[in-house]
Amino acid sequence: MFRMSRLLLALSLSLVVYPLLSQAQNTTGAVFVMTNGANNNQVISYKRNADGSLSDRHFYATGGRGSGGVTDPLASQGALTLTDDDRFLLAVNAGSGDISVFQVNGSALTLLGTTPCGGSEPVAVAQRRHLVYVVNAGGASDVTAFHLTSKGLLKQIPNSTKFLTTANTGASSLAFSPDGNTLLVTEKLTSNIDAFPIHTDGTLGSVVVTTSAGPGLFGVVFAPNGTVITTETGPTGGSDASAVSSYVLNSDGTLSVISASVPTLANATCWHVVTPDGKHLYTTNPGSASLSGFSIGSNGALTAIDGTVLALLPSGSANLDVAVTLDGKYLYTIDSGTGSVSALAINADGTFTPLPGASGLNANAGFNGIAAM
Repeated sequence: MFRMSRLLLALSLSLVVYPLLSQAQNTTGAVFVMTNGANNNQVISYKRNADGSLSDRHFYATGGRGSGGVTDPLASQGALTLTDDDRFLLAVNAGSGDISVFQVNGSALTLLGTTPCGGSEPVAVAQRRHLVYVVNAGGASDVTAFHLTSKGLLKQIPNSTKFLTTANTGASSLAFSPDGNTLLVTEKLTSNIDAFPIHTDGTLGSVVVTTSAGPGLFGVVFAPNGTVITTETGPTGGSDASAVSSYVLNSDGTLSVISASVPTLANATCWHVVTPDGKHLYTTNPGSASLSGFSIGSNGALTAIDGTVLALLPSGSANLDVAVTLDGKYLYTIDSGTGSVSALAINADGTFTPLPGASGLNANAGFNGIAAM
């Protein structure tokens, strides 16, 4: 009788727990997109299901104003950034000149507050542990440092603002080195890659400048092994002339080229992302409505995957910023031209399998910034 009672208890508990387990298995993450609205900037959240599909869309006001515009008005990578512990989401408000911090609970967001950016027109933000850096593209282009508290509050670090190489550089992205000792910033208008040493108090040392390996410098990311990878839109008037380059970051802040201007076989390549395992690099090519892919060697060399162009989207998609999930299984892009989010599964060999995405957003409405978990 005792054994029978234990069996019945176990069965009854399984009936309670099974739906909870099923629900947990069906919803595994989230994807966030920023509207960049001029009057009321918002973050759109989606639940990411286990099959990579997106559902349960919600809008959250940032408490600030975006720049507005039509297609890629911020011209930046990193306008929306998840912290490395996935607790907070950081969003730039280019119109009101501040940074919003959200607390993240699955796909649900809670606005914790906004903080002045320390300059004019913030377009990108990077975070590592307790440090946050913001690139301000307006006025005299600069980078400003903040301390991120455990409660999600941003506090500007005194005397931390560093100006870039000229007053108007077209600053577009920034990235921490994996060891946390260096911050890189890209300047579109000068083709400069700026390297700043990071001091223990979060302030930045003197800039060391390296000229891009190819024309049309836009974004910069680090692979987990420390390889620096940049995107290049290519020469003015070029056809399918965009490229990616990889570099070694030397101890003195200079960059040495590993792979110079490897073709993406597409137009307007700007945004790129490295998979969490460091094996693959993907670029979005809005001028061709396509995505390109590369393998990253142990020495940082870039090799095209399966003919380079791995996916074609509908004409006019204007697929902008890109994000990969923390488990490395799925990739998402903002398709500004069609008001949608594309979803692709990442196969073991680095190729893609297209998935149903999300639609119903306003087309050509100035969306910028995407993050995924």
